[in-house]
Amino acid sequence: MTGIVTLTPAPAIDLTYHLGHLALGEVNRAVTVHTELSGKGVNVARAVALSTLPVSAVLALGAQGAALAREGGFGDLLAGVADEGRTRINTTLLDASGSTTKVNESPVPVSDTLWQALVERAEAELERLDATWLVVSGSIPALAGSERPVPFLDLVRRASDRGVRVAVDTAGAALAALAADLAPVSLIKPNTHELAELTGTALDTVGDVVAAARQLHEAGCDIVYVSMGADGALAVSAAGVQLARASARVVNTAGAGDASLAGFLVGSTRADGSVDVAAGVQRAASWGALAVMQPTTLLSSIDEAPDARLEHDPDPATPLSEPARP
Repeated sequence: MTGIVTLTPAPAIDLTYHLGHLALGEVNRAVTVHTELSGKGVNVARAVALSTLPVSAVLALGAQGAALAREGGFGDLLAGVADEGRTRINTTLLDASGSTTKVNESPVPVSDTLWQALVERAEAELERLDATWLVVSGSIPALAGSERPVPFLDLVRRASDRGVRVAVDTAGAALAALAADLAPVSLIKPNTHELAELTGTALDTVGDVVAAARQLHEAGCDIVYVSMGADGALAVSAAGVQLARASARVVNTAGAGDASLAGFLVGSTRADGSVDVAAGVQRAASWGALAVMQPTTLLSSIDEAPDARLEHDPDPATPLSEPARP
């Protein structure tokens, strides 16, 4: 039982422009342009697929997205539910300085019929792969004709009830709703800014991050994994506190959190289905660093993944290079 199923409630097409220099308010000409099917769950599944673990990515899939997946060589990875609606566009602007500017379109509302089809496909994939993990990842769209979000928490609870570990990587109101009942959740993956907002805590040091993450762990979540950018990857669990860091020259930060989550899942999942948190954090830091060194959102190889340094019970006084405020 080692399979992983991801569900992307709001897939996207990523459009990345590479610029020599970004001049706001001016006409900018791209040096190169890259288009790929994306969405956080797709990114996670694509990275997991570079390992030996069975993986499947469930999403609403339109014709353009399917064509991009085939062109990218990962069409067989997708468990797509046919969608005749439009897929949102997320735009990334990269300049030669290493600066990343993103413009993400809001999620396209999902009909109740489409949402039910996605849930049924996800549950079928969990059974087909005898999956250890269900990963619900990315923005949570509204139900069409309503301001209410799709009822993703129902799926989380059902998967947990059948013995599947559930990992959730989302933000904003969806993350707050999830935090109200963490018992069915095995892992959440906020970044430091999301963690600060969720807990109402200013995060200036590693100790601040640990204390905030511990609140969520004590509220019922087995593993709180915090992606901290240049400050590394940190996890709080029954195994204690682990922090890992890897060096990287930053080219593009888009998709780094997804690569790190994939790294955690691959690194932590043992052959018997158990979880090694320390190994997961170390692999997460390595794959996250690899992701920021490449120009595209999706990982295509892990051959050049840098080594990561692992610390148990890191010094809580260590300042963050990127502090976060609620």
